[in-house]
Amino acid sequence: MSYGVSSALQSAIYTRLTSDPALAALVGTAIYDALPAGALPSLYVALGPEDVRPAHDKTGGGAWHRLRLSVVTDGAGFQAAKEVAGAISDALADAPLPLSRGRVAAINFHRARARREGSGDIRRIDLVFRARTEDIH
Repeated sequence: MSYGVSSALQSAIYTRLTSDPALAALVGTAIYDALPAGALPSLYVALGPEDVRPAHDKTGGGAWHRLRLSVVTDGAGFQAAKEVAGAISDALADAPLPLSRGRVAAINFHRARARREGSGDIRRIDLVFRARTEDIH
């Protein structure tokens, strides 16, 4: 296994999301690797946890990454959040993601979960993508 590609993969995903015009039309610049201090926008995207397991073979090191991206809103209903989630899915599914280390062999939508949080005022959609990376350095 190689975890060495993880940082490069996260950077590539962040770059892909922040440069996607359809996503920018929905959330502007409210795409975060780390949540900023202070008040948050009414609708935003946050890069979340990652689980990684080995996927090496005789040709070299690699890994399967399960990446969670969250869409969070305090707006009424799920419609706006679902539009953002769809734009994220469109931006990432099978997207070419150039990495500073290694390469992405595949990235695919795995699952999603939409729910209310706390008193029900916050709506959240967690999208999970699976990426297969190969460590080439």
